[in-house]
Amino acid sequence: MNDAARDSDAQGTRYGPLGNSLVIIPTYNEVENITKIVTRVRAAVPAADILVADDNSPDGTGKVADELAAADEQVHVLHRKGKEGLGAAYLAGFAWGMEHGYGVLIEMDADGSHQPEELPRLLTALKNADLVLGSRWVPGGRVVNWPKYREFLSRGGSTYSRLFLGLAIRDVTGGFRAFRAETLRGLGLDKVTSQGYCFQVDLARRAVAAGYQVVEVPITFVEREYGDSKMNRDIAVEALWRVAGWGLSDRANRLRGRSIS
Repeated sequence: MNDAARDSDAQGTRYGPLGNSLVIIPTYNEVENITKIVTRVRAAVPAADILVADDNSPDGTGKVADELAAADEQVHVLHRKGKEGLGAAYLAGFAWGMEHGYGVLIEMDADGSHQPEELPRLLTALKNADLVLGSRWVPGGRVVNWPKYREFLSRGGSTYSRLFLGLAIRDVTGGFRAFRAETLRGLGLDKVTSQGYCFQVDLARRAVAAGYQVVEVPITFVEREYGDSKMNRDIAVEALWRVAGWGLSDRANRLRGRSIS
C-alpha cells in the first residue's frame, strides 16, 4: 500500500482518493448486448471510462465496440487475438488500466446480468475498502429469472469455496467487483493462471491472504436476455479442482507457518 492510501481521515480509515475509474467489460459474441450495456454504464457513472476487452468475437462485437469508441472518447477497445478465457481477458484489462493510470478497476459482465445502476454503490463502498464485491448472497442481494438449479450451483460453489479456503465471503464466485489499483498490484497477478469463474475465487482468496479489506454489497443479478452463457462443464470442473488444490495447499502452508504464495 502506498503512502497516500495510508492517510487517515476522521473515521480512522487508511484510504486515499479513489482516482479515475475504468469499467472493464470482457466480450465474446455479445453483439446483441454491448451497445445497451455501454450506454447504461455511461449513464450510471458518467465520470468513468469503459474498456471493452473483446476476444475476437466472430459475431462482430469488436466492430460495434470500435464504433462506440469512435463516438465517445471515454470508451476504449482492447482487441485480443482469440478466446482465451475470462481470467486472461480481465488480466489484460487490468494491465491496460494500470498502465493508463486508473485508480479503480471494475469487473463487469456484458450480458446485462450486472446492473450498471448499482455501480455507484460499489464505488461508495470502495472509499473505505480495498476490494468491493457485488454479492447476490448477502441480505438485500437477489437473483432474477434464474432457474433453481442455477441458484443451487452458484450458492453451492460459493459454499464449497468458503469451506475449502476458509473465506468469510458469502459470494466468492461473483464477477461484479471494484478494485483499487494498488490492491491489484499487491495480488501477484503475474502468478495468476486460473481461468473461467474460478478466476474470481482466486482473486478473492489472494486479497484475503494479503490482508486487504474486502467488503460485500448487495446486488440484483438478472439472467441474460440475449446470447449464450459462457458457463460450461469444463469451467465448473476447473473451479472444483483448483479450489480443492488451493485449500489443501493453504492448509499445508499454515501448518508450516508460511503464507500463500
